[in-house]
Amino acid sequence: MSSNLDLKLEIVIIPVSDIDRAKQFYGDKLGWRLDADYDNGSDFRVIQFTPPGSACSVIFGRNVTAAAPGSAQGLYLIVSDLAAARKDLLTRGVPVTEVFHGEAAHDGPDEPYLFGRIRVAGPDPEHRSYRSFVSFQDPDGNGWLLQEITTRLPGRIDSAATSFASVADLAGSLRRAAAAHGQHEARTGGKYDENWPDWYAEYMVREQDGKDLPR
Repeated sequence: MSSNLDLKLEIVIIPVSDIDRAKQFYGDKLGWRLDADYDNGSDFRVIQFTPPGSACSVIFGRNVTAAAPGSAQGLYLIVSDLAAARKDLLTRGVPVTEVFHGEAAHDGPDEPYLFGRIRVAGPDPEHRSYRSFVSFQDPDGNGWLLQEITTRLPGRIDSAATSFASVADLAGSLRRAAAAHGQHEARTGGKYDENWPDWYAEYMVREQDGKDLPR
């Protein structure tokens, strides 16, 4: 297969037992965007929802999958502010765990986000990217994980096509760039940096691409 061929993951199927109950949960409760609800009136119905800011959607329905309801586990939703995302779920009436981090067997720079077999209470002590989680389930028991990522690993983002999933993600990146730029100005004698837009842009792209940040 050519390395220049784009392969975009667009659909994940989740198995549910009650279609209308699942529709109410993902739509009314979680507030995800309803893209489709097709019913042929007899033996087939498919519903598609897309999480806010996501390029990938989920589908469920009648005769969509033979998997057992609730058997989809470890479905990851990436957020830049885990505390805010957890608060939003609680506000919507969705039971969600406390923040936890995973205990990794080998905790090093090449093993940055192992969820691990053991959940340790509280966020990652150093608040590192990829390390902190909360989890929740839909009414059938399909399991979702919210993972906090603020800085991507090298090579995970196309620096020529940097994008942000939401206004909150962009605002968070701007705040981190502003704080880092303040330290940069302090190191350079406190002089006003006329090229701060370029500095911000470089910082934000490098942060997403997992490269060394400008100083």
